[in-house]
Amino acid sequence: MAKTALVVGASGIIGSATATLLVQEGWTVHGLARRPVEQDGVTPVVADLQDAAGTAAALADIDPDAVFLTTWLRQDSEAENIRVNAAMVKNLLDGLRPTDKARHVALVTGLKHYLGPFEAYGKGALPQTPFREEQGRLDVANFYYAQEDEVFAAAARDGFTWSVHRPHTVIGKAVGNAMNMGTTLAVYATLCRETGRPFRFPGSTAQWEGLTDMTSASQLAQHLLWAATTPAAANEDFNVVNGDVFRWKWMWVEIAAWFGLEPAPFDGTVVPLADQMQGDDQLWRQIAARENLAEPDLSRLSSPWHTDADLGRPIEVVTDMSKSRRMGFTAYQPTDDAFFDLFERLRADRLIP
Repeated sequence: MAKTALVVGASGIIGSATATLLVQEGWTVHGLARRPVEQDGVTPVVADLQDAAGTAAALADIDPDAVFLTTWLRQDSEAENIRVNAAMVKNLLDGLRPTDKARHVALVTGLKHYLGPFEAYGKGALPQTPFREEQGRLDVANFYYAQEDEVFAAAARDGFTWSVHRPHTVIGKAVGNAMNMGTTLAVYATLCRETGRPFRFPGSTAQWEGLTDMTSASQLAQHLLWAATTPAAANEDFNVVNGDVFRWKWMWVEIAAWFGLEPAPFDGTVVPLADQMQGDDQLWRQIAARENLAEPDLSRLSSPWHTDADLGRPIEVVTDMSKSRRMGFTAYQPTDDAFFDLFERLRADRLIP
């Protein structure tokens, strides 16, 4: 039987990939966003999740079999992150009318579950790596935990099943996204090639030398669909990564080569992208005009602060996926392929020259 999905945050990196996969699999897909973008096969739903009444009105005629929560709003403090993002989840789940059908709600969070929020990122007493689901929560306020608690409370009230998905840094395409390492690095490489600046790794020695992993948006979308349709995955939390591990000192060379650049030697000095790319807005507008690019606003393509946070971490971060593997999820995506696929798509969509 055909199934209906509600993808919340459908214009983002994760939401757009999830909506695309669901359409391909024959689902009826509703894509909720404050400012929906046109997506083949996706019915747009305009709603601001901070507005409880408006959200309920927007959802009045939608009765999904599965809900995929892939959005959040960044605030100035973790206390505000908790207040705003927990309320958004509550307003969404309150706004979905009760139903007799089986329903599944999938929530996407991330490795800040183990690393802590941005205010305490990678600091204090952290669980050992590889991160495993049974390591549980840190003793620190975290908006991911608040989001989870809203899902758990609504599930107990309304009887739906849930899953929580914790990707590492996600590689995918979305314009205007707040956390977008892949496109940020593509823009940075383009600026280096344009100006002759050195293409230098901006982060820490721990990240340059240590092992790490990442998550492609397509891999995460497959994991979300798998959990929503696999009875054994109900009411479970999962890590989800591509399945390979790498060191940035290798990946940086691969990315440089794709853009025709020579990587600068790394001397252990942290030189944040936020500093390196400061003041490049006008230069990007000039490149966009000359190359007829689709997006001249640098701030809608790059998020240096987020890339700096990930690449500047003082610890090695790798993720265990044994829980999903034991339950039958076997998809795999080499991370270098994920980067190169993204770069090709950005070029085809005229977002980079």
